[in-house]
Amino acid sequence: MRKVVSGLFVSLDGVAQSPNEWQFAFDEEMGAALADTLETADTILLGRVTFTEWAGYWPTVTSGEDAGFAKWINESPKYVVSSTLDSVDDWANSTLIKGDLVTAIEELKAGEGKDITVAGSPTLVRSLLELDLLDELVLLIHPVVAGEGRNKLFTDDMALKKLRLVGARPTSSGVIIATYRPER
Repeated sequence: MRKVVSGLFVSLDGVAQSPNEWQFAFDEEMGAALADTLETADTILLGRVTFTEWAGYWPTVTSGEDAGFAKWINESPKYVVSSTLDSVDDWANSTLIKGDLVTAIEELKAGEGKDITVAGSPTLVRSLLELDLLDELVLLIHPVVAGEGRNKLFTDDMALKKLRLVGARPTSSGVIIATYRPER
């Protein structure tokens, strides 16, 4: 069975929103962790906000240092979770998931292929964790307090959820790559 895996940049104060505004460094080890995602996953889950932001950008990237990721994400099947979007036809290989999220994710997990990665989409990550659909959470924890009223990965009213640390390593820029699995 396929796994659903999320990798997110997060600040010390738990902010996952707009890492481009507070992420001060991107080192080789972080690049290797993200490259691992490209090798181990062949399907992408996106929330509405990330889809809307990325659909206008990634299809336009054809050269430069991001070209490899752009090719991978543009060619991979993308499943967009949204109760408000009517169509995701503006980005090739995208399918809209409406309705029962549990059934849709269980069908994807039962299908053939590599892992399913959640790209960005902290609200979706929260939902997947709450519904016990997330198999692994990789946090790239930056030594910075993002503050300024940004949205945090986990809301104050989220129910208790226990996770088990299965790996952690610091990078040369001081980021900690921590891998967790929900206790089931």
